[in-house]
Amino acid sequence: MPHTYATEVLVTGAGPVGLTAAGELRRRGVSCRIVDRLPARLPFAKAVGIQPRTLELWDRTGLVRTALDAAVPLRGQLLYVNGTEQARIELALPPEVPYGFAALPQYETERILDGFLARYGTRVERGVELVSFTQDAEGVTCRLRTASGAEEELRTRYLVGCDGAHSTVRKGLGLTYGGGTFAEEYMLADVAVDWDLPQGYGVRSMHRDAAGAVDDALVCIPLPGRGRYRMSMLVPPALSAQAAPDTAAPQGAAADGVAHGLQQSARLPGLPDIQAVLDRLSPRPTKASDMRWASVFRISHRIVDRYAVDRVFVAGDAAHIHPPTGAQGMNTGIQDAWNLAWKLALALDGRARPGLLASYDAERRPVGEEVVGRTVRHAVQGIEADPDDPATLILREAQLLVGYRGSPIVDPPGEGPGPRPGDRAPDSTGLTRSIATYPLRLYDLLRDRDHLLLLYVDAKAEDNRTGTGTAGGTTGGWIDELARTAAEFSGGRVDTCVILAPDAPAATGVQAAYRDTGGEFARLWVVDRTTAFVLRPDGYLAARLTPPDPEALAAHLAAAFAPGTQNPESPVR
Repeated sequence: MPHTYATEVLVTGAGPVGLTAAGELRRRGVSCRIVDRLPARLPFAKAVGIQPRTLELWDRTGLVRTALDAAVPLRGQLLYVNGTEQARIELALPPEVPYGFAALPQYETERILDGFLARYGTRVERGVELVSFTQDAEGVTCRLRTASGAEEELRTRYLVGCDGAHSTVRKGLGLTYGGGTFAEEYMLADVAVDWDLPQGYGVRSMHRDAAGAVDDALVCIPLPGRGRYRMSMLVPPALSAQAAPDTAAPQGAAADGVAHGLQQSARLPGLPDIQAVLDRLSPRPTKASDMRWASVFRISHRIVDRYAVDRVFVAGDAAHIHPPTGAQGMNTGIQDAWNLAWKLALALDGRARPGLLASYDAERRPVGEEVVGRTVRHAVQGIEADPDDPATLILREAQLLVGYRGSPIVDPPGEGPGPRPGDRAPDSTGLTRSIATYPLRLYDLLRDRDHLLLLYVDAKAEDNRTGTGTAGGTTGGWIDELARTAAEFSGGRVDTCVILAPDAPAATGVQAAYRDTGGEFARLWVVDRTTAFVLRPDGYLAARLTPPDPEALAAHLAAAFAPGTQNPESPVR
């Protein structure tokens, strides 16, 4: 059989998670192949909700405008019980958060990510399935099979399994996938309705019996298009898929005991089945029409015991599955892929500390455990039973509270207000510079950058690094020293930007200097003296150094970057 070493990473599975992993690797110059056993992209609006945190990540790569053009806003949710409106939840976020909640069918998300990947000359190899793999200290040997039965042996440095709930990669690693399956079955449909409910609001309509138990439910999420929704509802007995195999899984996958996702039933739901539920539960009389697709699905809740074994990783549904409550699954998987991709790129370039790749499991598995636990609670008890206050609940659903405090590659959080190491870096507006006549956002500075050394200079505060003030003018000498330390220790992979307090003198000789004209950066970051921040490629704060000190900066960078010039793992670029 053919034998090739022409790639550094093999990604299996071309859903949103696999496409994200491949796209982020290619954006960083890593050669990779991405394969998927399906012959074509599925036309189903399975995962629909796009969280603000995902939009922030897409902003960093220049994808967000395309996504916003294709999406519709999610403004809130209307809750009905026995036909009476009980609550209207507004998905309001603090004004400094740059993006709100959005709805985008999964096939559109995949189209956008597929196009992004194609910019780097890489396309999904469809109808190609990973059959098996073995790994050793130097790499992974993968056996691939096409739809025609032809086989190929591929030698690669790393393997990333984004191949779903019935993952071949997960099974090949022998990972446990602990959890269970909900007894209920659901219908899922993409339909149009003619009701007069406000646009941009999801609808959750339930019926409670005399004892107060929910015995019927309808959930509708807005989709692009006039009156279009993705609707889910309990399945009638005639459409039960309990005894049927899972056609969304590879051949023989039903034997793995994981009942999750689209299922094969005696017959697919039809428009009359959807209309019957609407007649019972719709808060307004309405007629369903123009059904694009429908299916029956099951829900499981499971998570692996490890996200990686040596050179092989799992992400997305291959690592965690749970109820779709709050649109957490796909977004969590996309963040898995982001977290892993920049670390793999550093490792392949010979600049990563040995523990860097291990931090993928250390950082992402606790996130997966929290998401699985929370979505199960919300599915069983209702989101209204969540102990968090409404504002915190919405921030958590938006995935803006995901953080990595305690990670082995970020500094200890320490004491004090404002974002600490491991926290998401908040955006701010009102940054100006001498040539541009318009204000910039902090996220404008982060776009298309990986690691960033961000230096805040306050002329009024004492310069605790040297014990002298900065009122006499900022010459750029100490800034140059910090920037040089960052560049030399990282092999040029850490850029430097300077943010000046409103009344700080100009930074002479510093090219990338911006002024916090309105003081919003200082307010949101809670900084009142000269401070150095290290921002990671995924937009999390890795270090907060007050006062800035080259030795402290070098000590921090040593957690992620290997010193000196290391030989890359592979010359393939």
